[in-house]
Amino acid sequence: MSRGGDMVYIPDDSDFSSFRDQCESLEGWHCRYNKAGVTVWSQGQEESCTVQKIKTRISCKDVPAETLYDVLHDTRYRKKWDSNMIETYDIGRLTVNADVGYYSWKCPSPLKNRDFVTLRSWLPLGNDYMIINYSVKHPKYPPRKDFVRAVSLQTGYLIKANGAGGCILYYLTQVDPRGSLPKWVVNRVSQFVAPKAMKKIYKAGLKYPEWKRKHDPGYKPWVYPEQNTLPNVSLAELSVQHADSLENIDETGLPEDHLSTSDHEA
Repeated sequence: MSRGGDMVYIPDDSDFSSFRDQCESLEGWHCRYNKAGVTVWSQGQEESCTVQKIKTRISCKDVPAETLYDVLHDTRYRKKWDSNMIETYDIGRLTVNADVGYYSWKCPSPLKNRDFVTLRSWLPLGNDYMIINYSVKHPKYPPRKDFVRAVSLQTGYLIKANGAGGCILYYLTQVDPRGSLPKWVVNRVSQFVAPKAMKKIYKAGLKYPEWKRKHDPGYKPWVYPEQNTLPNVSLAELSVQHADSLENIDETGLPEDHLSTSDHEA
């Protein structure tokens, strides 16, 4: 998603508009899975030496768009439904609708666990919502020896209200998990993992209102910026995280059926 070079920027209206168009367009996308209300598309060749863009769509009956938007923002609730997550936290805020955060997730043995540092931005548009991110470098959060630092080239969600108390959720992602996994393996596995991840988010949406009533129900800094107590981060502190600048970790010779990827978020 970055515009090239090492200049970090906060996405503007044109970036959100472009992201929305990618979610809603079918041109150039190949359907890989369509079952039980979940559809998965990919862009690019599965056998390619680059990671594909993967797009997933699920119909979330009985989950309003604003509820799913809260689920995807609420880091405390994420611990309840994202079984792959090791740790997630917000590092600091850039504007009222942009921050920098950390996320790490478990990978099946013998793979090393992965982590991200990302710049995340969000935009409510009437009854619809978008959250998008891309990887950045922060001087206080360099790659750790016990994790492989993965790279989000572009990841995000589009939540569209459907007018019947439910919503449609799109998840679009292009992530390089680094290490030395063949890209074709990453591409193939991603297509099978995506439906499972989407169903998990949908179920989390159904249970969120009851959970939130018992856990600081008025606290939603993504909706009420005045509640945000994060330290300010300057764009000058950040640079774009390029995949080719990260060390390759040898994970060759792994059986393909042991590989999985997380339900990681935007």
